[in-house]
Amino acid sequence: MGSINMEIGNDGVAVITMLNPPVNALTLSAIEELKRCYEEAIDNDNIKAIVLSGADGRFCGGLEISVVENVHKHGDISLLPDASIGLVVNKMENGKKPSVAAIQGFALGGGLELAMGCSARIATPKADLGLPELRLGVIPGCGGTQRLPRLVGTSKAVDMLMSSKSITSEEGKELGLIDAIVSSEELLTVARCWALDIVEGRQPNCNSLQKTDKLGTQDESLEILRSARQRYTVPHYRACLDVIEEGIISGGYSGVLKEDKVFKELVLSNTAKGLLHVFLAERATSKVPGVTDVGLKPRRIEKVAVIGGGLMGSGIATALIISNISVVLKEINHEYLLKAVKSVEENLQGFVTRGKLNQEKLKRTLSLLKGTLDFEDLKDVDMVIEAVNENVCLKQSIFEDIEKNCTSECIFASNTSTISLDVIGKRTSSQDRILGMHLFSPAHLMPLVEIVRTENTSPQVIVDVIKLTKILKKVPIVVKSCTGFAVNRSFFPYMQGPDLLANLGVDIFRIDRVITEFGMRLGPFQLQDVSGYGIFLAGVKEFVAAFPGRAFQSPLVQLMVENGRKGKKNGKGYYTYNKGSKPEADHSVIEIVEESMQLTNIAPGGKPISVTNKEILEMIFFPVVNEACRVIEEGIVVRASDIDIASVHGFKFPSETGGIMFWADTIGSEYIYSKLKSWYEAYGDFFKPSTFLEQRAAKGLPLVRIF
Repeated sequence: MGSINMEIGNDGVAVITMLNPPVNALTLSAIEELKRCYEEAIDNDNIKAIVLSGADGRFCGGLEISVVENVHKHGDISLLPDASIGLVVNKMENGKKPSVAAIQGFALGGGLELAMGCSARIATPKADLGLPELRLGVIPGCGGTQRLPRLVGTSKAVDMLMSSKSITSEEGKELGLIDAIVSSEELLTVARCWALDIVEGRQPNCNSLQKTDKLGTQDESLEILRSARQRYTVPHYRACLDVIEEGIISGGYSGVLKEDKVFKELVLSNTAKGLLHVFLAERATSKVPGVTDVGLKPRRIEKVAVIGGGLMGSGIATALIISNISVVLKEINHEYLLKAVKSVEENLQGFVTRGKLNQEKLKRTLSLLKGTLDFEDLKDVDMVIEAVNENVCLKQSIFEDIEKNCTSECIFASNTSTISLDVIGKRTSSQDRILGMHLFSPAHLMPLVEIVRTENTSPQVIVDVIKLTKILKKVPIVVKSCTGFAVNRSFFPYMQGPDLLANLGVDIFRIDRVITEFGMRLGPFQLQDVSGYGIFLAGVKEFVAAFPGRAFQSPLVQLMVENGRKGKKNGKGYYTYNKGSKPEADHSVIEIVEESMQLTNIAPGGKPISVTNKEILEMIFFPVVNEACRVIEEGIVVRASDIDIASVHGFKFPSETGGIMFWADTIGSEYIYSKLKSWYEAYGDFFKPSTFLEQRAAKGLPLVRIF
């Protein structure tokens, strides 16, 4: 049996089943088999109608990712299948016999596009329906931009496409995307009957590409698209809107032709390559050799204690209860506990405000939270997450207390970002159950979690916590312990490089502008304002102590503090912050920058250096690449692509670049090495190339694909 199977029933209905576990993805051979089955069914006089279904409770998850990978590898769009015209239009929609899609589980991407090419769609309850292609840098390539607006209306179609979010079959029924919802037991029976009813004229034979009733007037649809263009400015999003417009103005088939053309242009774009890399790298983070491949099954974590209810602790507690996990939140006194619970309530209210939670669900979620002042209330928890201040003695004392009060199976985690886990657990005899669970602030919103293992952490505990992060809908990367772990360690040059450039005389506001134009949400100096100078200075101190040979020490931030500037905290930093208005550059800080320049005295001849915007970008990010190379060489991460995920989800490096290391590979290790070497010779050890980078450059090898 191949990936497509066809059975002809006594009722004259051919059931074509897609069979390619786990999601019944469409391979090149599957698409050719589908064409063959449809041709056979159309030519067979004993077949009256067709039902298209998927095996094992799933309809179809869309085009097999490896097809696109192969196109990227060879740079050849001829390796793409002819599915849009050759299959959906010619065989399914314009064939002589009606077909009905029998959907259960999900119909996503190309799977939903196949379903929309059918004459009708029958689905089971709670099936997911969506077109997520824009997340991968492309548009739907099998008619989705044309059929979806004609089935659900232009406004809803634009919303689904731009957000890449799926809807349930129930919502699909209300919108007109689904014709009927039935139980999984009845699905094939109802679909077969529906197909025969179309043949007999009892149900309409709907060609969705020719429908216009849901589109409204042309002017209405064009206004919806005009409004969407103001909100979505990324090129491939705009391209999608242009393709929808083509169909509205010139007709569905014309739209399909333009969609096919644009899809093939986008699939080879750098954005598509970068976003596909992020997608695949994200899936790989949960695979840890010697841990996840030895047959261990994750244990259920249903109740978690969080110790410390400050910013991080309350955020972690929120993330847990929103995912239906009971939490015992421990504080040291009633005042702190009430404040912590209030913070959790405010976090949840934020979800309500954003429409992600209703008041009834908020109450149910809050009922999962229990506050306590007593370690004895932790006796039945499955896991403890410590989130107190970075104080070694305090953390050691807490770990002693939890060992005394918790079960022998309980997992002990710390949210520390600086202290060795071996030191934290030194006074316990439970080193095999200790690991780091480093979330990023705000913990209930940021997706990345660094799972920090020691030499003693058991594989079972790592497997358990990986599973927990999935339940929390977060992205885990498993790392070894070091100063800063993977994210902060790799990106500490990003915090120091801009200060170095400022001390070389480069305008700080120009630096911020270059970095935001590249795609970072904030420039490094505005980031200092927002994060707080105290956090910045503490980080510099930490990395100077750990890596004295290559850390750059600048007096600039300390001078800002001495001049009464606290950044956003008091509305006065590199920028001024007034409620209700955007931050504005405060050019009076130039005097402080000049004072810093005099103190460091690193500018050649005491004069500002002359650099292009391209050089500014490189002088800030190449040292990050360099430090990430050391992280790879030291085995801190499982694979180089984990740093890409760390950069995208932990530091908001632009996802369309593929992450910091993938981006570096588009430039080339030889070029990066040569630039760093020249700056090292000119400006000192901060730019000194790592041994790993030097070796890769000498061999002309990429940085990411090394395992």
